[in-house]
Amino acid sequence: MSEPDIQALAEYLMQTGVANLSSRERHVLERIALRAHRAHLHDTVGELSLGERLADRVANFGGSWRFIIIFVSLLLGWAAFNSVALPGAVFDPYPFVFLNLLLSMVAALQAPLIMMSQNRQAARDRFAAARDYEVNLKAEADIIGLHEKLDALRDHQIADMLRHQQAQLDLLLGLARRSPHAP
Repeated sequence: MSEPDIQALAEYLMQTGVANLSSRERHVLERIALRAHRAHLHDTVGELSLGERLADRVANFGGSWRFIIIFVSLLLGWAAFNSVALPGAVFDPYPFVFLNLLLSMVAALQAPLIMMSQNRQAARDRFAAARDYEVNLKAEADIIGLHEKLDALRDHQIADMLRHQQAQLDLLLGLARRSPHAP
């Protein structure tokens, strides 16, 4: 951001105030104004309830190879037992109506839990994106500050170099005036 841009932003904020800014924008503005040196990386979305922890665990287990292998093994075992067992031992004959009922109930319970976990993950992602935005703004402000310091240092060095050159020119002119071969 150039010096005129910063000036224009400052004038705009002085005229309009910060009342129209969102709380996030005010927070970022305060941190930049205070020149906070580190981002708050320890901020969290909040404490998890029992239901949220359960939803996360169900989603983690339900989306794993372990779950798939166990579930497929149980389904194959169910089908094999009810297809091959003695006629009196079969409790769910083909077309496995009771198995379909159990699978429907598992799906009916598992789907909302997975959606709850996805919603929580989306909230964590939004929080992380907001934190990354704040860190990027802070980094940009720090880089602008470093550029300003480098520009000031370069201006100081150029001024020193010009003073030295002027002193050398004055010295050379003085020597040239004292020289017998001077024009």
